[in-house]
Amino acid sequence: MTLPGPLGTPNRPTVAAVAAAAVLAAVLAIALLGAGLARTGTGELRIPAAGATSLLRVLLLAGLALAAGELAGTRLAGAGPLPRPLAAPGALLAAAAPGALLAAAASAGLLLLLAAVSGLSLPVVHGLREGRLLLVTANACLLAAVCAASRRPGLAALPLAAAVVAEALRAHPEAAGFGVGAGLTVVHLTAASLWTGTLLYVLRVVRLRDGGREVFLRYARMAACVFVALAVTGTASTLRRLPPEAALSTAYGRVLLVKLAFFGGAGLLALAARSRLLSGTDARPPARVEPAVLAVIVALSALLTVAPDPRRPLF
Repeated sequence: MTLPGPLGTPNRPTVAAVAAAAVLAAVLAIALLGAGLARTGTGELRIPAAGATSLLRVLLLAGLALAAGELAGTRLAGAGPLPRPLAAPGALLAAAAPGALLAAAASAGLLLLLAAVSGLSLPVVHGLREGRLLLVTANACLLAAVCAASRRPGLAALPLAAAVVAEALRAHPEAAGFGVGAGLTVVHLTAASLWTGTLLYVLRVVRLRDGGREVFLRYARMAACVFVALAVTGTASTLRRLPPEAALSTAYGRVLLVKLAFFGGAGLLALAARSRLLSGTDARPPARVEPAVLAVIVALSALLTVAPDPRRPLF
């Protein structure tokens, strides 16, 4: 007879807690230390407050993913019991989308950090292009949380879309208007949020219903389209910004190569889950590992936003 816990085989909640702690530690290490490590030996200038900025961007991207995933996952779940919102204590948090609130708080934090690093007052920072876009993102996410708490939570998709557009424009200041780079980022960020957030929601639905193969099938169809969108927009963005000779000699190129490796790993896990699903076996084992890989990808994506741009865009 095998005893649970420390005297025998560890129980599942303990293993899950240890795995979650390990993933969280990896994400924090990447966000706080990744910029310095990637810049080693490149001769590139140090970015002020790179660690804090990366961490806040991780929270922003995670919040957008949770919010988008709950909206899409609710539709994919169909009829049946739904998981309770991931919320902290409090009436507002219990009623509104926690992901949208997290993204709003991260955007506000980035706005305050911008003021602190630049040495400018908040009114002056609000007048800057990046300050205005961060303010739009924060307000849009707050509005999404209010919509999620209303009788028509689907309306939250509109302010979330505005937040994604604002973040894309902030990431591509090279164009006065809505340029090619911003358009690629809108599609890329939307697809990444749907992949990560919806998978987490679907796993919770499957656990609640102790099965849910039909939900997994509906998610697999959506995930295939999302994967293609990510691959196409990611390739196009890389061709725009990264010359081949700068792949190993710049912080941006190094982080991007690591991100591509994890993206390939996430794709293999998704393919394994899909194969098991179509063969009638349990798709949950590889699907449960996939969010951990996606969490690292989110951290690396945040790191790319603080890495020096290796070259001006070609188109």
